Amino acid sequence: MNSYRLLADVIVVVHFAFVAFVVFALLAILVGAVLRWGWVRNFWFRVIHFLSIALVVVQAVYGIECPLTTCERGFRMAAGETPREGAFIARWAHDLLFYDGEPWVFTTCYCVFGGVVLLTLLLAPPRWPWKKGPPSPDNP
Repeated sequence: MNSYRLLADVIVVVHFAFVAFVVFALLAILVGAVLRWGWVRNFWFRVIHFLSIALVVVQAVYGIECPLTTCERGFRMAAGETPREGAFIARWAHDLLFYDGEPWVFTTCYCVFGGVVLLTLLLAPPRWPWKKGPPSPDNP
């Protein structure tokens, strides 16, 4: 197997994992807030999740192509392929990630999704790591 093709396939799978993290983490936060799962209020988990979608929103608003997409395309071209080719898992991940549509539609979706993530930070805020549990009458 061509090493460029392998690198392109790995990038597609990493890209898919990034998208899956952003989407499924939001679902977990929403469900976890309702069911009072403590781990969904982990400060670092929430910061990483927010920064992940914030990066996507900023790229979309400024018309910057995702670096993972750029790298994948470059490796596919170096392997003599078109961006839609690849191993089975990579093609499957690619087909789930990329749709044909107007850029403004994607920008709007990313901004709305980012807004929902921001809203969860307000409605189900993370626990600050430097605070020691909820305040008690003895320890305000």
